[in-house]
Amino acid sequence: MTGSSSSRRRPPTPAELRSDVWLAAGLLVGAVLSTALGSVAGVYGTDSAQGLQWGLLYSAGLTVPLALRRRFPEIVAVVVAVVFFVGVSARIPEIYVGNIALFIAMYTVGAWVDDRRRALYVRVAIIISMFVWLLVTTFQSATAPTEEGLSREGLFSPFVAFMLIQFLVNAAFFGGAYYMGDRAYASALERTTLEDRTRELEAEREVTAAQAVALDRIRIARELHDVVAHHVSAMGVQAGAARTVMDRDPDAARQALESVERSARSALDELHHLLETLRTPSGDAPSASTVSLAGLPSLVEHATQNGLPTTLTIIGDEIPLPDIAQVNIYRITQEALTNARRHGGADASADVRLRYGPGAVELEIANTGRTPPAVRPGLGIVGMRERAVASGGTLEAGPRTRGGFLVRLRVPVPERVDA
Repeated sequence: MTGSSSSRRRPPTPAELRSDVWLAAGLLVGAVLSTALGSVAGVYGTDSAQGLQWGLLYSAGLTVPLALRRRFPEIVAVVVAVVFFVGVSARIPEIYVGNIALFIAMYTVGAWVDDRRRALYVRVAIIISMFVWLLVTTFQSATAPTEEGLSREGLFSPFVAFMLIQFLVNAAFFGGAYYMGDRAYASALERTTLEDRTRELEAEREVTAAQAVALDRIRIARELHDVVAHHVSAMGVQAGAARTVMDRDPDAARQALESVERSARSALDELHHLLETLRTPSGDAPSASTVSLAGLPSLVEHATQNGLPTTLTIIGDEIPLPDIAQVNIYRITQEALTNARRHGGADASADVRLRYGPGAVELEIANTGRTPPAVRPGLGIVGMRERAVASGGTLEAGPRTRGGFLVRLRVPVPERVDA
């Protein structure tokens, strides 16, 4: 029952500490009035303690410690219990506020002490002391040589009935304080746990939102890179060719410039489509893209027209693929051909092979030409790897021993089960 460091309730707030001072002050006024009225009414008859100073001292001893009940709950409970027992034994005519103060002190121990073993010991000690004191006073009353008061005749006399009522009332009194204190402590722990969990969820939500924004930024950057780099690279090749032959072959220069114009229009169309996709609520849907594997022949033809002779070979029967896989395969092919045209040199050529296997689709883009001395993964290769992972596949990219570069993609295809 000991409280662990991971299960402690929140410390009292300044407002709660101020409320304890106001509670103690209010109970002090009530105790003084109760003592004065009880003295006038003769609650204990002629045996009650006389003197206003004793009543004031008893009232202060009962209520003033409650101003510190949340700071030092065990000490306050013991002090209030001792003052209560002494005051009742001395027959000070106050019978209401004392019970309230003792109940609050007992409740506070159960509600605010994190060491549950110590809270148990303090409350059990007070309860045992109360019952021992009640037994002693009952025995003294039963053996006192007097005929006054309730009749003691018979096995179940009015005196015995009154004593049983006293025991039952005190048992309910202290049992209620004990139970309510424990329930308040458990509720405080649950509230603390809920607040901690709420803060954790808010932090996780912020992290998730930041990750979503970062993923969106990466996706947008990848799409822009794939769209712009491919067409701008082709435009650069055609513009260079037009500049070279402009003086001696105006018709060839005109054709090259027309190709530049077509590439620019295609780039603008794809950019417009990309921006429209990003602005729509369903912009994340893969079906929003206009590219698919059906566009590979056009892509290969475009590469050939822009200075990179390219062949396309499709092996096996076509397998239906998810839209996202088709988009990623198309973009990886586009990026690989763009890199081949950019780095392979004037005499470079490329070969695209798409193979439909029983459990996977494999794509190979191999190009001849120059081999860079050191391959440093740029944005293009990083984007290709991200697309491969997004499709559940793997990608290999690196220079070939006989020159050129090789990109190999493998995308697994789930087996279809006929009903």
